[in-house]
Amino acid sequence: MQQPVLSLVSVALFVIGIAGNGFEMRKIRMAIPGEPNPKNIFADKRNFKWYAVIGIALVLWAINGTYT
Repeated sequence: MQQPVLSLVSVALFVIGIAGNGFEMRKIRMAIPGEPNPKNIFADKRNFKWYAVIGIALVLWAINGTYT
């Protein structure tokens, strides 16, 4: 019973993390005048919360994979 729940939670967290990161990066690009440097956008501190959500999703997915 734990496997489907972990799968759904990990997929939901991954989708939320990717979508949230996309919206956050768009806001960062809009706030920077001119042509922004991609290194600055990816390393912006506002993105790290989304990186953490994606990382948690990947860890849950890996844990689920070990139990199958």
